[in-house]
Amino acid sequence: MSQLNLFGDDTPAPSSLHLGAQGFTYPSWVGPFYPPGTPSSAFLERYAAQFGTVELDTTFYAIPRASTVAGWRERTPEGFQFAAKFPKSVTHEKLLANCADETAAFLDAITQLDRRLGPLLLQMPPSWSAAGLDALTAYLAHLPTGFRYVLEVRHQSWLRPDTLPKLLTLLQRQGVALCLVQHAWMPALDETTAPFVYIRWLGRREDIPDDDFSHVRINRDAQLDRWAEQIKGYLKAGLTVYGYFNNHYQGHSPASVRAMQARLADASV
Repeated sequence: MSQLNLFGDDTPAPSSLHLGAQGFTYPSWVGPFYPPGTPSSAFLERYAAQFGTVELDTTFYAIPRASTVAGWRERTPEGFQFAAKFPKSVTHEKLLANCADETAAFLDAITQLDRRLGPLLLQMPPSWSAAGLDALTAYLAHLPTGFRYVLEVRHQSWLRPDTLPKLLTLLQRQGVALCLVQHAWMPALDETTAPFVYIRWLGRREDIPDDDFSHVRINRDAQLDRWAEQIKGYLKAGLTVYGYFNNHYQGHSPASVRAMQARLADASV
């Protein structure tokens, strides 16, 4: 398996703040975000002209081909960052057990992003409870170094007083970030376990069932204000912050990104 030296001596230090959307392939963005008439083949270039990072959802469904990864790299500017989800074969089907081959194949493919490679997200299913702690421990122990890993848990058993300290200790020992999630099913967290922070703002699909993501439809000002203060604290502490909005959070994730950027305009980045 190839490994990536993300912060070699000849590479400029990355920015401390990376805010973007979860995906970029939304036809309803044409007009309000992409110029009218923009073909889908030009979405990524148009996106990268406005935001410096994106979270890839497509890698959850299948390990990308080398040509696809090369295209992502070549169509974005220097300094752009791709975060990517581990494939569901690892997280949802095998639940981190007996998946060394799938993990190696994914890392070999995504490494082709080179300096544009950001954090890699292990998004676990809502049914995955704290009973999986031993499997998580074994899996993380065998992950290669040279990557930035993130774990997202969606079962509240992980947050029990007898479980959360064990999880945090494990992640800190491995340098893996605990994903901080804003969503109805989990309480908002403020735990740092790595030299970077990874935040995901998620909405419920049932709140916007028609998939019209052309405009803001839900007011989240109070949440955004609170998160902005939390992020300022991370930046002040010297932590790099990655944050990604999905369309269901407010209705139009580019507007959510810009709203957070405006709140952080006076932060020292």
